[in-house]
Amino acid sequence: MTDPGILSPRTKGSLERVRCFLAERGLEGGLLEFEDRSTKTCDLAAEAVGCEVGQIVKSLVFVADARPVLALVAGDRRGDGRAIAALMGGDAVRFADAETVRAATGYAIGGVSPFDLPEDLVVLIDDSLERFDTLYTAGGTPASMVRIDRTVLFGLAGGRVARISHESAS
Repeated sequence: MTDPGILSPRTKGSLERVRCFLAERGLEGGLLEFEDRSTKTCDLAAEAVGCEVGQIVKSLVFVADARPVLALVAGDRRGDGRAIAALMGGDAVRFADAETVRAATGYAIGGVSPFDLPEDLVVLIDDSLERFDTLYTAGGTPASMVRIDRTVLFGLAGGRVARISHESAS
């Protein structure tokens, strides 16, 4: 039985959840915090860390037949609802609302991290992320990110790699 004085990871704040998850795996050095800037958009995040926009991993939550799906999509791409629906065996998907995002992941929009997620959450990974060795994910808040090796991220996220995006219109 868990000591009632010790918080389980999902009862901690979002940043602390990510910090603990990474520390347990010896990856805490990848957590980046920004006091004076937001990383809420892909452009802001890429500017903050000095990388290509495509290296930013967007954590998009969709709903397919009432089931939440986390799609990890490259920052220079758009999530493809049709592709996600096909992979989920449904006809259509929609973006999740803020309440559904929080309930499905434990994180708020703008800080959804691909770490410390419920085991039953379906995770799909955009195959276009394979272009990069180093990726940057949300760190649990709009002012934090995680610098991580692509193969490590794919392994930790435990998702299926597939074509779930298309190029963004400029």
